[in-house]
Amino acid sequence: MLSYTLKRLLQGVITVWFIATATFFAMHQVPGDPLTTDKAVPEDIRKNLEEKYGLDKPLFEQYTIFLSNITRGDFGISFTQKNRRVNDIIREQFPVSATLGILAIIFAALGGILWGALTALYRNKLPDIVIMFLVILGISVPSFVMAALGQMGLVSLNDTLGFSVLPVAGWGTVQHMLVPSLVLGLGTMAYLTRLMRSSMLEIVNADYVRTAKAKGLPASRIFTKHQLRNAVLPVITVLGPAIAAITTGGFVVESIFAIPGLGRFFVQAVQQLDYTVIMGTTVFYGAFLVFMVILVDLLYGFIDPRVRIS
Repeated sequence: MLSYTLKRLLQGVITVWFIATATFFAMHQVPGDPLTTDKAVPEDIRKNLEEKYGLDKPLFEQYTIFLSNITRGDFGISFTQKNRRVNDIIREQFPVSATLGILAIIFAALGGILWGALTALYRNKLPDIVIMFLVILGISVPSFVMAALGQMGLVSLNDTLGFSVLPVAGWGTVQHMLVPSLVLGLGTMAYLTRLMRSSMLEIVNADYVRTAKAKGLPASRIFTKHQLRNAVLPVITVLGPAIAAITTGGFVVESIFAIPGLGRFFVQAVQQLDYTVIMGTTVFYGAFLVFMVILVDLLYGFIDPRVRIS
C-alpha cells in the first residue's frame, strides 16, 4: 500500500507541475496587457509596475520565479486589486465555493444513489422511464440554463405567494444556499444516477445475489447488504473528481446568483487579465482536483485490495 500511495503522489506532483507550466505559458500568449488601463500610464510608472510584478525579466526567468513561489505556496500579488495577495483571495473566497460545492455534492450523491437504485428496481417500467427522461435533461441542459430557470422559478413563486419563500440571489444564510447548490449538483446527480443504474443492473444477476435469494434471505436485506453496497463502489470512484469539479466549477452559478465565491473572482480576473489571480486560482483548482482524485484512489484501494495489486 505504501508503494501504491507514493506512486500516486508522484503522479499528482507531476500533474500539478504540468498544469502550472501550461497555465503560465498560455497566459503569456493571451493578447493584451495586464497593466493597460483606460487612462494612459506614464512610462516611468509603467516601468516601476513591470519591475514590481517581474514583467521586465526574460520569460524563462519569470517562469523559474513562478515555480519557486508556488512551491512555497505563494501565488503573488493581484495586478488589479491594490496590495491584495492571491493567497488572501483564495483563503477568503474559497470557503464560500467549497460550502456551495459540498451541499451540491450531497444533493448529487444522495439523489444519484436513490434514483439509480430505483430505476434498476423498476427497470423498463414507468418510474424508470420518467427518471431516465429527467436524467437525460439533467445531462443535456447546461448549468447556466438551469440556474436561470431556477432563478426565474423562484421569482414567480415569490410573486405568486406574495412573500419570499427563498432568496433569489445573495449569500449568508441556509436559504440562500439551497437553490444554487441544487442547480449546481443537477448535472452530477444525473450522471451518478446513470452510473448507479448500470452498476445495479450488473449486480442483480451476480452469483452471490442468486445465492442469497436461494438461501431465502429477505429481499430488503439482499438489496441493502449485497446489491446496494456493491453497486456504490463505482460511484465512490467518480465521487472525488465530482467533488472537485463541482467545488471548482460553479463559476456561472456563482455569477448568476451573486455568490461571492472564488469562481466569481476568477471570472473577473480573466476579464481584467489579472495574471497572478488567473494563474494562482488555476493552479490551486488543479491541485485540489488532483488531491481529490488521489484521495479517492487511496480510499478505493482500501475498499478493494485488487486495485493495489493491479
